Amino acid sequence: MINNQQKTLITGVAGFIGFHTARSLLERGDMVIGIDNLNPYYDVSLKKARLEQIRSHRNFTFYHEDINNLDALKGIFSRHNIDRICNLAAQAGVRYSIQNPFAYQESNIKGFLNLLEVARQFPVNNLVFASSSSVYGNNKRLPFAVEDVVDNPISIYAATKRADELMAYAYSHLFKIPLTGLRYFTVYGPWGRPDMALFLFTSSILDGRPIDIYNFGKMKRDFTYIDDIVDGTISALNSPFRYEIFNLGNSKSVELMELIRIIEEELGIEAKKNFLPLQPGDVPETYANIEKTKRMLGFNPKTSIRTGIRKFLTWYRDYYKID
Repeated sequence: MINNQQKTLITGVAGFIGFHTARSLLERGDMVIGIDNLNPYYDVSLKKARLEQIRSHRNFTFYHEDINNLDALKGIFSRHNIDRICNLAAQAGVRYSIQNPFAYQESNIKGFLNLLEVARQFPVNNLVFASSSSVYGNNKRLPFAVEDVVDNPISIYAATKRADELMAYAYSHLFKIPLTGLRYFTVYGPWGRPDMALFLFTSSILDGRPIDIYNFGKMKRDFTYIDDIVDGTISALNSPFRYEIFNLGNSKSVELMELIRIIEEELGIEAKKNFLPLQPGDVPETYANIEKTKRMLGFNPKTSIRTGIRKFLTWYRDYYKID
């Protein structure tokens, strides 16, 4: 049950998960303070379009700010009696991190450290932050469990997310801040990120361009629909722990070629395929063990891959005005 008196700060509120989480909280009666720097990593107009869906809500306040700006964060906390923080701001993308590592250091490490500091100076009831399935690297034991050792990241992005988990543990230990990290597994759905496979494949197929298929199609991902991710995120916000890490995944590993087959069937178009080797930083398979998440957060993903793809394609056609 959502506490209607809660005031939640959501960073990265114009991002994919941030927008959906904010909208869900607002629809349930919460007050939301949103922060986003609207960086140009991908189409800013999509971020602004997401914001337009919630900007007029009477319980929503937006700040065009960067979590790297500690003084700006302190100013926001001084003006608002914030109960809890949901940190979804991050520089995303495994491959981009190889070419632009400092962007990840700035947002994912310095920015998160700033939030930990304001949570110490302006005490909150809970701080939930986005981690990633990328922290599991090339771990061989499947499905990935939060008890697994994750000391061997194979991308800069994964290393920064693991650093967040460790910094959070230290702040929880030293300052008794309730902190929960959520390891998200390949989130997809309406209003999704244009750099993700489903978005890229759909765009290319509809434009008649070939799709790039890495590791010669021998990839598997635990695709998790956005509504299920939001349910898990809000459950974590409502359930403060001293320090916990949870997997948020569908707990089903789907072959990349199966994803493509469903897109082709739903669009009624066969994709032109360009098979390529595995890219640096990518892992061949992700698969979430969610037993702990079910037990402690009541997490129960409901959306099948075909249903989720169908909902995404309906949104895509509407947003880009495709008949």
